[in-house]
Amino acid sequence: MPKKSKAKIVKRQSNVEDEQLPSKQSRVEHSDTPSPLCFDSPASLFQSLIQPMDTEQFFREYWEKKPLHLQRSDPRTASYYQSLFQLSNLQSLCSQGLEYYRDINVVRCINGKKKVLNKEGQVKNSVLNKNFVQNKATIQFHQPQRFKDELWRIQEKLECFFGGLVGSNIYITPQESQGLPAHYDDVEVFILQLEGEKRWLLYNPTVPLATEYSVESEERIGSPTHDIILKAGDLLYFPRGTIHQASTTAGVDHSTHLTLSTYQRMSWGDLLLDIFPSLLSDRSRTEVSLREGMPRSLLLGSGEGPDSRRRLATALRSLADEMETGMQEVRSTHMKRDFIMNRLPPYSQQQQLLTPSGRIPALEDMVCLRFKEHILITVEPSQERTDEAMELVVFVLHSLKNPRVSHMMGETCDEEVEQDISRQGLQFPLSHLQALRQLQQVGQLAVDQLQLPTREDKLSLVLALWSESLLVVL
Repeated sequence: MPKKSKAKIVKRQSNVEDEQLPSKQSRVEHSDTPSPLCFDSPASLFQSLIQPMDTEQFFREYWEKKPLHLQRSDPRTASYYQSLFQLSNLQSLCSQGLEYYRDINVVRCINGKKKVLNKEGQVKNSVLNKNFVQNKATIQFHQPQRFKDELWRIQEKLECFFGGLVGSNIYITPQESQGLPAHYDDVEVFILQLEGEKRWLLYNPTVPLATEYSVESEERIGSPTHDIILKAGDLLYFPRGTIHQASTTAGVDHSTHLTLSTYQRMSWGDLLLDIFPSLLSDRSRTEVSLREGMPRSLLLGSGEGPDSRRRLATALRSLADEMETGMQEVRSTHMKRDFIMNRLPPYSQQQQLLTPSGRIPALEDMVCLRFKEHILITVEPSQERTDEAMELVVFVLHSLKNPRVSHMMGETCDEEVEQDISRQGLQFPLSHLQALRQLQQVGQLAVDQLQLPTREDKLSLVLALWSESLLVVL
């Protein structure tokens, strides 16, 4: 799963520059295999994914705490998992311009070290198959939800459930082979075994809830805490930081598994890093003591001492007290923008999300928001550069226009991010915040009941949302 930092996307693979997939690639596929998953809501999807485990029990006993292995004896589940991705899918995908490093890595673990067997340029199925059969190499396929519609459907719902990005990788490993050495990741991991079997060895973390990826030596990891054979239809979860390695056992032709990963840089520490700049900026405008100059030569080190530390600690305590009592507004800006701009668009077989739905709203109409789980409302300084004092405005950001083809797959410069923001949302005066929250919190509402002073303001707001395909007349 790629790392994200504020508005900039940092990615382990190369950039995908194309805005659109070729038609054969973007076509919605229909599977005849019945799904054991429930797509009625994000919560029901997650519950069905981890059944028979209860969601509340999972988060109470396992989430960020310890691994969980769910064995499935239902052949329907195994059949559905296999339909998500299988070895035979690679041949047709190779004809769609896959590239090494960007889309596929070919790797093998030899003597505890990862050996990369990638070629240059586009992937040829014959060469890939040769590496797989003769070199016993593992094929790692990045972000298959770009190509497989059922994975798009699953991950879009999971992103709604977690409120964070959900990436994926496919790993196909031949018998008696291992692709990666023992390592830990900075993401929460859900493994779905799609084909064959794989043996997983899990070890206690050396860095609990790790914030980065790292390989660990055999000398440091000790004995495994779990030795698991994952069979088709099984699910394995383990928290970030859990050291793991996996291999396909003898007698099994090959193993295919899907890794779903989430909660990268979603910690309390990350949130504090995000909200503190705006908190301190807001506080400095109202608190004169924060605008007073610091001691002379402090930056040179001669002014450091108990008095300086005490002064800073007092300011932070005061700020914390106002946060706790609600006197100081807490605004997460960069994390919200990063999520909404890089997540999957809503799953749709019609692919007509950008067309306003129904008739134009009138004052007497009942309306509701569409795609609520894909809308974020933020309060931020206006992006318009003026000589006047900073003005706060309301942004309504959404993911309807996000390109599925680049989900979790690129590096975007800050200038491009700012351009994307204008394409992915609306800006309103701060006076519209309460009306927007009304729409967000209720199922339906009469336009005339919006908390805005004039008829013109009410109609202007709903028309803007309707034009952006975010609102519909009931």
